[in-house]
Amino acid sequence: MASQHKFLYVLALVIASLRIAMAGDPDITTDFVVPSNIINVTPNLFTFTGMRAIITAPPPAAFKVTKASMAEFPALNGQSILYAVLQYPAGTVNPPHTHPRASELLIVFLGCLEVGFVDTTNKLFTQTLQQGLKKIKRRDK
Repeated sequence: MASQHKFLYVLALVIASLRIAMAGDPDITTDFVVPSNIINVTPNLFTFTGMRAIITAPPPAAFKVTKASMAEFPALNGQSILYAVLQYPAGTVNPPHTHPRASELLIVFLGCLEVGFVDTTNKLFTQTLQQGLKKIKRRDK
């Protein structure tokens, strides 16, 4: 009888650990989420023009962020995406920061930017990005 209880206990632990190992984000069940204040879905829901002014504006004197999150662009609801344009005056630094469970895509329009990340093994990867598709150098440390 004791061995049966022991077996059931071990089986319960295995099942519980399998349930934990299979945890994750739920499957996406819709193509997009319509905000509650929108009655009629039109193509305008999927268009964000808030960053157009950046193209013709002069470079800012101080660090500036222009973003399109769900507050500015409701079509992002349910997409796990945030768009942001970061403008750095020459010689400034973006402080170290984290993006838990997120990715970052960087495009340099003017000048160059030294970027990097540390992986889970504490290995540093850095690269200097230049405007366009050119790379200056790459260092793996």
